[in-house]
Amino acid sequence: MTQFLPPNLLALFAPRDPIPYLPPLEKLPHEKHHNQPYCGIAPYIREFEDPRDAPPPTRAETREERMERKRREKIERRQQEVETELKMWDPHNDPNAQGDAFKTLFVARVNYDTTESKLRREFEVYGPIKRIHMVYSKRSGKPRGYAFIEYEHERDMHSAYKHADGKKIDGRRVLVDVERGRTVKGWRPRRLGGGLGGTRRGGADVNIRHSGRDDTSRYDERDRDRERERERRERSRERDKERERRRSRSRDRRRRSRSRDKEERRRSRERSKDKDRERKRRSSRSRERARRERERKEELRGGGGGGDMAEPSEAGDAPPDDGPPGELGPDGPDGPEEKGRDRDRERRRSHRSERERRRDRDRDRDREHKRGERGSERGRDEARGGGGGGQDNGLEGLGSDGRDMYMESEAGDGYLAPENGYLMEAAPE
Repeated sequence: MTQFLPPNLLALFAPRDPIPYLPPLEKLPHEKHHNQPYCGIAPYIREFEDPRDAPPPTRAETREERMERKRREKIERRQQEVETELKMWDPHNDPNAQGDAFKTLFVARVNYDTTESKLRREFEVYGPIKRIHMVYSKRSGKPRGYAFIEYEHERDMHSAYKHADGKKIDGRRVLVDVERGRTVKGWRPRRLGGGLGGTRRGGADVNIRHSGRDDTSRYDERDRDRERERERRERSRERDKERERRRSRSRDRRRRSRSRDKEERRRSRERSKDKDRERKRRSSRSRERARRERERKEELRGGGGGGDMAEPSEAGDAPPDDGPPGELGPDGPDGPEEKGRDRDRERRRSHRSERERRRDRDRDRDREHKRGERGSERGRDEARGGGGGGQDNGLEGLGSDGRDMYMESEAGDGYLAPENGYLMEAAPE
């Protein structure tokens, strides 16, 4: 199919021309032998210059030496300029220095944005001001950061010198001093190597950190004041935190106290309910005891009048164990029912406080004592009535042997009272 392609496309598939034949070289360059072998510089030493005729070597300047040289040259130029300006400087003939020098106050470190009216408002508090002169740069026209304030009275200038130093104006603390150019002999401004500052005297080992009318102890005192103020704020924050913790604890205590009071009121209501139920039980037991006593008395009266009660077989027999309610027996005051009630009462008392239990024990002891005294007096009255024959106590038909039913078989000096089962003293014959 390729024979049908056009000639321009067939030319793309045509083979290249054969590579021309070149005869081989005799030897490669690195195989050829040199006529003169390799050697050192010994043959060329005689061509060198004689060291005695050579010029001395020149030493290059290092970077540190170059900087030190430039600094020294700058200092020398500045000293020459200062000497020239110092010869021309005369503060007494300065046209800008006007007014009384002893009434003029020097204010430095003034904010560049502070205006003359702002300075007047700040320093008028010490006295009336006569003139304010703010210093500006001659080249740029911008403020230099210091000014001179002339007061009408010298005492006002002294007051401002004493109290206005370190005053903050527009976010910066100013430095206040008297005018020393016309008042101190031999004094020179800072730009001429004088002044009260020492921050431009030389290197870091010569300059001082602070500059002003006093020594650095004044600024150290200010630093100590700031440190004390910082400590005071920290102590105040600690006191606030401690006060907040005490308030939280107080709130917790009040919350717990309210919960305890609520629980105590609930327990008090429960105790009052228990007391009411116990009072009702006691009143029901007293009514039951009184009813049993009335029934026993009625039975005794009925047995004495009709003669239905059987006489005892012997005079020394003890009363039967299954006697009527109220007598000494299994169902009497010391029977199982009464013992069960006592156990319930003791169980309820165990849940009360020690003070209430002690009060209840004292109350029960007084009640039992009074109950014993009433039973003893009632027994004596009944015994006296039966012996004298003046009263009808239901024992008339029993005779002398009827008393032995209520006496102990072994104890001959008393008898058991039918009301409460206590051993009572026998009535005299």
